[in-house]
Amino acid sequence: MAPENGSYVTEFVLMGLTDQPDLQLPLFFLFLVMYMVTVLGNLGLITLIGLNSHLHTPMYFFLLNLSFIDLHYSSVFTPKMLMNYLSPKNVISYRGCMTQFYFYCFFIISEIYMLTSMAYDRYAAICNPLLYNTAMSPRVCLSLMLGSYLMAFSGAMAHTGCMLRLTFCDANTINHYFCDILPLLELSCTSTYVNELVIFIVGGINIILPSITIFLSYVFILSSILKIRSMEGRSKAFSTCGSHIIAVSLFFGSCAFMYLKPSSTGSMNQGKISSVFYTNVVPMMNPVIYSLRNKDVRVAVRKCLGRRDF
Repeated sequence: MAPENGSYVTEFVLMGLTDQPDLQLPLFFLFLVMYMVTVLGNLGLITLIGLNSHLHTPMYFFLLNLSFIDLHYSSVFTPKMLMNYLSPKNVISYRGCMTQFYFYCFFIISEIYMLTSMAYDRYAAICNPLLYNTAMSPRVCLSLMLGSYLMAFSGAMAHTGCMLRLTFCDANTINHYFCDILPLLELSCTSTYVNELVIFIVGGINIILPSITIFLSYVFILSSILKIRSMEGRSKAFSTCGSHIIAVSLFFGSCAFMYLKPSSTGSMNQGKISSVFYTNVVPMMNPVIYSLRNKDVRVAVRKCLGRRDF
């Protein structure tokens, strides 16, 4: 074959979640329903925040961006996955694979930093309520948002640039349902040392630092909440953080299970299942989590529907 972008492989075969024919159709309908809920939920939350002026606050500004990321993040994988369940040959072109890989890196890093920004927002609201308007001014919120996307762009460019330098000779079967970094590295017939170094450096910056920031934010938040004397005050403070804690736990927990494990065939198969959580379940659950646990969102929904009872 003629080389294409330094690679002898012009297309990849995606193994998917399972190779059992009896499960293809049930999985198609399962992920179709999940994707529809994800699209409707995130579009609904974006519209709701945009139409209600009392939701134009820093917390909902970041939530709107999180919904925007989740909507596009899920769309990077799910349409192709659904097509493959109905297709006898689950292939993706080399260019398509690299494009999917780039946007995967971009949106996953964006989500990490957006969740980190939301943690800082909760810290400012609970630990420094009198200075909240200054700490979370429109300029600060805009800077945090742009910073999140800039870090995502830089990280995605670094990972994708290193992936494009690899050569894929004969093996082209990806043991996954999308073009993930670890399965692609396993197929390379050239040295992956630079890629692994970039993963270590960029991954350290984009995972360890946000994780520490989120952890420290909640240490200070917990310390401030414990100083509140009334149970009602403590309950209200906890409720403002509950949705974010659940979202962070689901996202970081499933990512850690996927990437912080020894690489092997068995662990890769288990990793495919865990990756469903942060590529499909988390984008679907975030609007539900923030809607059900948030009184302001419920009031906004009631207002939009023109109903007195909700």
